[in-house]
Amino acid sequence: LVLLLPSCNSGPGPGGQASITGKVKVVANWNPSCTLFVDSANGFVPFYGPDFDVYLIYGDDPSYGERVKTAPDGTFQFNYLRRGKYTVYAYSKNCNISAGTEAVTMEVEITDRKQDVTTNDLRVNK
Repeated sequence: LVLLLPSCNSGPGPGGQASITGKVKVVANWNPSCTLFVDSANGFVPFYGPDFDVYLIYGDDPSYGERVKTAPDGTFQFNYLRRGKYTVYAYSKNCNISAGTEAVTMEVEITDRKQDVTTNDLRVNK
């Protein structure tokens, strides 16, 4: 029994009964050549984005621990999480920077072992 205790990790990560749920909302669009940015002020109609990759970082880990794709209605869900702090993110197109994309992040904290956290929308450009 003593040998098992040091391997138990009670920090953020998989192995619990909590979950994080949210949606990715596309709020603006770049044309393919990155010469025109269209947002709602210019007639773009925001929508919930299907097939976006959404990532989850456990606590202070340097890289993501899980990745899921959004459903047809833009919904994502991470299940079986423990108490702790998490970072949820998706990539948003930004033709004004050399990388062409940037991460849109959201901090989330699970405080109860069976908590179901619903986030605000992750607002991205496509």
